[in-house]
Amino acid sequence: MTEAPTSGTLTSRVLAARLDRLPLSRFHYKLLFAGGLGYTFDAMDGAIVAFILPSVTKEWGLSSGATGILGSSLLIGFLFGALAAGILGDRIGRRAVMVSALVLYSAASIVAAVAPNFAVLFAARVVAGMGTGAESAIIAPYLSEFVPSRVRGRYIGSLAGFFAFGYVFASLLGYFVVSDVPHGWRWVQVLTSVPILMLLWWRRTLPESPRFLHVHGRVQEAGEVVVGIEARVAASTGKPLPPVQHSDAAEEVHVSSGRVLDNLRALMAPGLCKTTITSWVYWFVAIFTYYGFFIWIPSLLVKQGFDISKSFLFSIVIYLAQIPGYYSAAFVSERLERKWTIVLYLSGGALGALGLAFSGSSTEILVWGMVLSFFMNGNAALEYSYTSEIYPTMIRTTGLGVASALGRVGGIIAPIIIGFSYSGVGFGGVFTMLLILLVLGAAVIAVFGQRTTGRSLESIGQETVKP
Repeated sequence: MTEAPTSGTLTSRVLAARLDRLPLSRFHYKLLFAGGLGYTFDAMDGAIVAFILPSVTKEWGLSSGATGILGSSLLIGFLFGALAAGILGDRIGRRAVMVSALVLYSAASIVAAVAPNFAVLFAARVVAGMGTGAESAIIAPYLSEFVPSRVRGRYIGSLAGFFAFGYVFASLLGYFVVSDVPHGWRWVQVLTSVPILMLLWWRRTLPESPRFLHVHGRVQEAGEVVVGIEARVAASTGKPLPPVQHSDAAEEVHVSSGRVLDNLRALMAPGLCKTTITSWVYWFVAIFTYYGFFIWIPSLLVKQGFDISKSFLFSIVIYLAQIPGYYSAAFVSERLERKWTIVLYLSGGALGALGLAFSGSSTEILVWGMVLSFFMNGNAALEYSYTSEIYPTMIRTTGLGVASALGRVGGIIAPIIIGFSYSGVGFGGVFTMLLILLVLGAAVIAVFGQRTTGRSLESIGQETVKP
């Protein structure tokens, strides 16, 4: 093994250089799989509401407004969970937040399965959303702090790709369990609690982020984590590690004292204000259109005259388009600057929404639904990779957590707005609204987005804080 600097000389520049020179190995792929499973179950829980809504609405005689509110329940919890995870992740550590969120989400899913009425189900879904919101906001920045900058976009994009599997699993459960099994919507809630089985694995195998440890003055611990990673990479590759090269990173910038209120204030500091507002607009547009489409698509198809089984079958096909969407975005984002990849995928989503707005047949709905699904989920991969890059380490999870939380405001109001407005604007009007938002998001990123592809997190942080 190439000898690395000792932890005593571990400046943030040296830490970045040591992590950046490592080849991708079994360590990185295990980390990807662990985080990816978290995202799979988060997505499955978020998507399953689209398939239980028709059954719950029928069983309890809910109005369209109540159905929309229930559809937003997870997103309400998601807002608070993402915000809390961002703040706590920068305060107590990434790993502790991930593990706690897993427990909260799994327990709430069990309560949802036995809910006797609308109020209990709504409350349980809100609490489950707090857990999934916390996980979703913390996993991407956590993993981004271990990965070489040359492959970070592809790696985090691949991580987000696990969301697609959650949506596909949810659609399969909707088709085979919700439709055909008595009380099927309750059984799928039980199945969404399965992630509790990952708890011991995560606690035993996931290290704390060395970048988090370093920026909080725990330099020796950071050094020990890096040494452990280097040993595992060398053992799995069977080759000497590459020599430590000079990194393009400056020293890590300290933009806050580390206290919660200071971290929040730092987001709107002169050098960070533009970045923060841009990320907020981006997340709001992306999440509004994402959940407006995916939560309502089975019900919208029913309103278009499809029976429930056929609407679920169409939804499965539409959801399958997510998988190539995620992984294509991960691939393209390492070859095209990240901000322009975002613009490309938002524009592609706008094209899909335009097609749906003027669809006149079931075939057209299916084709344009797949187009929108492909591009919106490619964009979902980019949300996490891009926002994990643009903030300094000290406020990285705060920045992503707040952006994600504000984005969830869009996710909360989207099902409600669509539920109440459908009777007035119809199927075409719903997708015209999504089209306008997607064009707005693409324009904002094109004008104000930041260059991140292939650069170290430290160098991006230095550029971000310049007034």
